[in-house]
Amino acid sequence: PPAGTPCTFFPVDLADAAATDAVLAEATRRFAVENVVNNAGVPMPEAVDKVSFAALDTVIGVNVRAAIQCVQACLPAMRAKKRGRIVSIGSRAALGKAERTSYSFAKGGLVSISRTWALELGRDGITVNVVAPGPVATEILVANNPQSYLDRMAAQSPVGRLGTADDVAAAIAFFLSPDAGFITGQVLYVCGGTSIGQAPV
Repeated sequence: PPAGTPCTFFPVDLADAAATDAVLAEATRRFAVENVVNNAGVPMPEAVDKVSFAALDTVIGVNVRAAIQCVQACLPAMRAKKRGRIVSIGSRAALGKAERTSYSFAKGGLVSISRTWALELGRDGITVNVVAPGPVATEILVANNPQSYLDRMAAQSPVGRLGTADDVAAAIAFFLSPDAGFITGQVLYVCGGTSIGQAPV
């Protein structure tokens, strides 16, 4: 973890279900977790005729199965407090993006299960929402693409720039706050307007 980060880190490979269970058991033994942010993603781009089912299993495991595990592990403490916040990080790609069969399927699945959880958990004081980023200038994106590609992405955004990690974090912080207690089962696109014309009204 970065120096000075005020957190306790529990490293784990979320693709490993058994290891994830073990780490969650330790984390929830030490802490009564009431906020869960499912922020994991493995895109593995591929055209439909090139989809590897081993890769599909990994993408679903990291994006969806691990999210379910995290929520299951933390629910007892949330229910005991009658208060909880669950925020999953989706993607604008769930609305459709070429060469993202596995990824769009997984992120769309997060939206569906979040709406289901919102119905199940609302009476327990637990809200469930999704933050769906569009083009964000992450370290990985910047490191693995030429500047000309990044410039084209920025130009296609109605706000004329790529998003930042802080843009996404601000949306997550809102959903975790007491101010968002009457909002559940929703998807907030943090995308610079790139979902306009694609997301339903």
